[in-house]
Amino acid sequence: MQKTFATGLGKRAPVVMFCGMSDKDTSITIPNDLATCQALIKQQAQVITNRDREIAKRERTLANNTYLLDALSQSITDLEAKTKQLEQEKQELKLALTELLQRAFRRRSERYINDPNQLRLDFNDTDAAADAAAGLAEAVQEAGQQVVKEHVRRPRKPRSEKLPEHLPRYEVEAVVPEELKQCPEHGARTLIGFDTVETLEFERPKLKVRVTKFPKYACQGQSACGVASPERPTGLVEGDRYGTSIAAEIITNKYGFHLPVYRQQDQFAGSGWTPSRSTLLNLLEAAAFVLQPLVEHIKKTVLASDILGTDDTEVTLLLPKDIPKPAANDAQSQRIHKRLSEAIAQGKPSVRARMWAYRSVTVPLVFFDFTASRERCGPDLVLADFRGKLMADCYAGYQGIELRTDGAIERGACVAHARRKVFEARESYPRESSIVLAKFQQLYDMEDRAKTWSADARQALRQSEAKPVWQSLGEFLASDVAQGILPKGRFGQALGYLRNHWKPMQLYLTDGRMPIDNNDVEQLMKQVALGRKNWLFIGSVAAGQRAADFFTLVTSAVRNDLDVWAYLNDVLTRLLSGETDYEPLRPDIWRTAHPEAIRHYRVQERRDKADRKQARRDTRRNSTQSSVA
Repeated sequence: MQKTFATGLGKRAPVVMFCGMSDKDTSITIPNDLATCQALIKQQAQVITNRDREIAKRERTLANNTYLLDALSQSITDLEAKTKQLEQEKQELKLALTELLQRAFRRRSERYINDPNQLRLDFNDTDAAADAAAGLAEAVQEAGQQVVKEHVRRPRKPRSEKLPEHLPRYEVEAVVPEELKQCPEHGARTLIGFDTVETLEFERPKLKVRVTKFPKYACQGQSACGVASPERPTGLVEGDRYGTSIAAEIITNKYGFHLPVYRQQDQFAGSGWTPSRSTLLNLLEAAAFVLQPLVEHIKKTVLASDILGTDDTEVTLLLPKDIPKPAANDAQSQRIHKRLSEAIAQGKPSVRARMWAYRSVTVPLVFFDFTASRERCGPDLVLADFRGKLMADCYAGYQGIELRTDGAIERGACVAHARRKVFEARESYPRESSIVLAKFQQLYDMEDRAKTWSADARQALRQSEAKPVWQSLGEFLASDVAQGILPKGRFGQALGYLRNHWKPMQLYLTDGRMPIDNNDVEQLMKQVALGRKNWLFIGSVAAGQRAADFFTLVTSAVRNDLDVWAYLNDVLTRLLSGETDYEPLRPDIWRTAHPEAIRHYRVQERRDKADRKQARRDTRRNSTQSSVA
């Protein structure tokens, strides 16, 4: 007899009632035979075990899939971050490539033409924005009323092909073939005149030897009286074998035309004298000794002015085998000894030394200094007694000088440096950078207008017109638009540079004599850079100091449009003769007594260049005002 038990789906006991049942089955028949029941139970238990294993397997698979899904999600997040990083690096590399291409192939100038169609940024409806809008409207109205002087192009002078009258001339008569002298019909021709053609010729510089005879006098038959003879003048070198003109030529060639001494050997050899390199270097060393007092006088004159500009550039200094002992009371000598000793201990063949330039704004003179490193000891020692305004870049050493002097030296920051950083980052934020560059353009246009004005008139213009532009620029830096720019990007770093040096950049507003930037001093660094590419290195610390002295004299002479050779030759001659009044030997004073040594064509070139630049800016102002109106 069989018994039937009903069971509900979803319950695990008794187990036998689940096994093999479909969703429609709700009961199972149990046999009366015990062995058959046990076999059925074992069979159902095995089915349950297999199903549990399948469920466990599926759970493991699900867990693995969940882990893989999480890992895939994390990988996607990492890839998105990596993609964003690579995109940023791509933009930076693109900007770097653009900058390199611009340096290599495009214009070197940083001209920025403001686009009148440039979209304006919305600074929200605030009081500051309303004030700025009102100021802009007034500026536009004033700009429309302002009359810009129209540039009138000067008539071009007819080009003269005639050679200078002061050059010596000699005549030669052209060779005439005999057939030209005879006419086949009328016989001998009569000479009726000449057509002249002037041809400029070049002869290599000629060297000559001056033989100075010193008379000797003696009493006849009185040997006790001895021999009387004029005193020998002091020569540049022992025996007076080389005149000052030779030394002046060597200095001019090396520091004016950037020719190393081994190339000067070839030049002198072409004129019949082949000196050794040691001879040329000895003449340089002797000339530096004679010129040292004049260089010190120029240094004191430059540092006595109350407005200076300074900059530096690196030069390669070879390390000597043996370093001389430092002087006991010379801090700079001790620092140099320490620097070179450390480099030799590290096995370096050379170090990066520095050439510093100090340019006076009130006196047309320049002073150079040499240090074995860029440590602050260089400017610290040179500017120890200086009091006034110092225009420089934002090197930390200059900031320290301002702090240590307790305000006796006021540091001004170069506006061109800040503008350059914005200009180079303009492609990452074109709209925002155009606002900043347009304000810089306004500032430089004001400086251009007041270039020939007096210092007082220039300062009045800066206070009345430039100061509001700076205030407007400050409002932009404080706006939400500027604050939202990423600080680590190139444009963000440019704005950070502006904020960090905000006060020093506006120092020029307080003095009409002070320039807006340090570009004039940076131009001096080209003299060192051109020479560095030719003579490559400096052989010793003493040679570096001599090079700084020669740069002082040569660059100061060039600043005053002098014939460098004529100036150095005269100065060396007068110093050797015992002259100790160094004031008349300053290049700016010496030129008044030697007008024949002034390079007037350089003066005219600058005037023509300034006229062309002024014409371009007048045209741009007129077009800008027309578009605004």
